[in-house]
Amino acid sequence: MDTKPAERLTANYSLGALIAEGKTKKIHQIAGRSDLVALISKDDITAGDGAKHDVIPNKGRHATTTTCNVFRLLKACGLPVAFEEQDSPTSFITPKCSMLPYEVVVRREAHGSYLKRNPHFSKGQLFPRLIVEFFLKTNNRNWKGKSLICDDPLLIYTDGASQIHLFHPAKSMQEQEPFLILSASEVFATGEEWKVFPEMRRIARHVFLVLEKAWQLEGGTLADLKVEFGFNTKGRLLLADVIDNDSWRVIESGSYIDKQVYRDGGALDEVAEKYRFVADVTNRFRLPRQQIILWLGSENDRTDAFLEALGGLADLMTVVTCSVHKEPVAAASTLHRMAQEVPDSVIIANIGRSNGAGPTLSAMSAIPVITVPASFEEFPDDVWSSLRAPSNVPVMTVLEPANAVLAALQILSSRNASLYAYVRGAIEDRTVNTIQI
Repeated sequence: MDTKPAERLTANYSLGALIAEGKTKKIHQIAGRSDLVALISKDDITAGDGAKHDVIPNKGRHATTTTCNVFRLLKACGLPVAFEEQDSPTSFITPKCSMLPYEVVVRREAHGSYLKRNPHFSKGQLFPRLIVEFFLKTNNRNWKGKSLICDDPLLIYTDGASQIHLFHPAKSMQEQEPFLILSASEVFATGEEWKVFPEMRRIARHVFLVLEKAWQLEGGTLADLKVEFGFNTKGRLLLADVIDNDSWRVIESGSYIDKQVYRDGGALDEVAEKYRFVADVTNRFRLPRQQIILWLGSENDRTDAFLEALGGLADLMTVVTCSVHKEPVAAASTLHRMAQEVPDSVIIANIGRSNGAGPTLSAMSAIPVITVPASFEEFPDDVWSSLRAPSNVPVMTVLEPANAVLAALQILSSRNASLYAYVRGAIEDRTVNTIQI
């Protein structure tokens, strides 16, 4: 490997020594910074562990655009991502990481090698709960001096166990035994490394859910995703490397728009167009401006249950105290102004005594309104003023504050990748996949 200082400069940083180079990218130290590197994408594309190799003009540019768009979205969602800024059309600046030797694959549908390992599934089989798999990253069919029958074997490991089982990734699991069993110490760099597996699973699932919704909003279906992790110079676990069109399977109108087109022998100009298209689509990945308006009729109405239900999402909530019955003009003015400022909102009307405020707010605006009869337990009859609404008053009535908050989050999550990951993640925690033979 050439470790001489590179002459090429990025827009804002001087490149230092080349410290790593793979089939599709190079990594340079940033001059004067021990904690930062530049990741530069190449125009090369490969498949079959390098057996197939081509160069596609501007592929590196499109790959960098895609990765930076994805990483910006993930950072906006609060995920720990190794990304600082895009510094040129083909490079971005990232914290220097000690990479972990695992590829973490998250699957919503059965495609590729998963079908070879599980031939009883049909192509595109949907998994209500995401499947997360680990593969050991190897080169030349070798792991620390031990010969392997293949590269990047499937790694089966139970958290805290003393052994790690390796399987051929492209053979039926029902017809094979592990071809190699390693002690944990033969794989892990430290005795504590096993503790990061649950965190890698958690982050990988969260990342998938964010990108699943981002693609849904653009008319695509994210079928599976490969990510990698590393520790920065301060020892923090980060999602690292890249997420570009080589990293996932995305389906649009029944066809792949990712690297699978190249694996399947598609013409290079067709492959190039897919990479350009995906880069353009990911330019639109962003979080919307949204809010939940908690409308109170009196200063005596409490907000505790709603804030508790929101938890870490409390910043979404704006509290308004205005009696729709006593100050109808002021209430209408406030409602119209807030709807104009943040059109993508949901109102939760937490009103005691007469509950006509919720239906009235619903009739005055296109914003969804969920009314919570605050006095329901003491005066059950109060609920009827919310339930028996006249025509053109599409108010929704929910008795429990926590369920009202969840309903509001579900409405907003249809357009918000971050909220979708939050809502869908909780559902998947209690979901079990059923195997169809």
